[in-house]
Amino acid sequence: MEHGVVTFLTDYGIDGPTLARAVEERDLDAVFLCEHTHIPTSRQSAWHGGAELPRRYSHTLDPFVALGAMATVTERIALGTAVSLVLQHNPIGLAKTVASVDRLANGRFELGVGPGWNREEMANHGIDPSTRTARMLEHIAAMREIWENDEAEFHGRFVDFDPIWSWPKPASAPPILIGGEGPTVLDRVLEHGDAWLPRGSTPDEVEALAPRLAELRSRAGDAGREDITVTLFAGDVDKLVLEAAERAGIHRVLFLLPDGDTDVVLPYLDQYVAARG
Repeated sequence: MEHGVVTFLTDYGIDGPTLARAVEERDLDAVFLCEHTHIPTSRQSAWHGGAELPRRYSHTLDPFVALGAMATVTERIALGTAVSLVLQHNPIGLAKTVASVDRLANGRFELGVGPGWNREEMANHGIDPSTRTARMLEHIAAMREIWENDEAEFHGRFVDFDPIWSWPKPASAPPILIGGEGPTVLDRVLEHGDAWLPRGSTPDEVEALAPRLAELRSRAGDAGREDITVTLFAGDVDKLVLEAAERAGIHRVLFLLPDGDTDVVLPYLDQYVAARG
């Protein structure tokens, strides 16, 4: 099982290159970054973690800019998003951004995606929240067309363009990790993704994922797909979570780093290494 970290990289915390070097030096496997373009002050949308939204949500760096910088100071670790709100991006522009980061990373980039939870954030981008999942999937399909074809063309409900030229192409096809735990998420993983990115912060939550992991693998095998992996978006460092993830056959665990400065984050990384054993 691989081990990595996920974080909200902010303007007041550790910088991206320092974090990326520290992760690689400690023989961990991945760094993933969260994304919010902004946070509306209205706070009407409920946050799953409680009533008060943490400061980090409104202070995140652009993950693609940050990951590009992190790619230039590392050689081995995977670099990705967990998750990018792709429906809030123009897919033609985002396809170029992802391909550029993947080129800088020599094929180490992974695109974790999700529809998001903040309805006001979506509305500020001109998006009807009721269409968020359908729009996300269409944006993914449009970007794949651009990455895979010299003359890309797409005609859908939300995205429509005649043949275009757009380079660079990715160094390798970026894996699409579909985030979420809803009742139809496995359908989306099998139809539109390369991997599943569920959340699980406690041993019980991870154990509860085990039957769905078995279902995913069974359905993937029936469809002739043997390469679907599962990356767990976990909470605080917990050896019991690691043990539960390994029993479930999860490919990789990402533990959430605090949004602090170097003096806070590096000891936390060392705690993770110790818990991993």
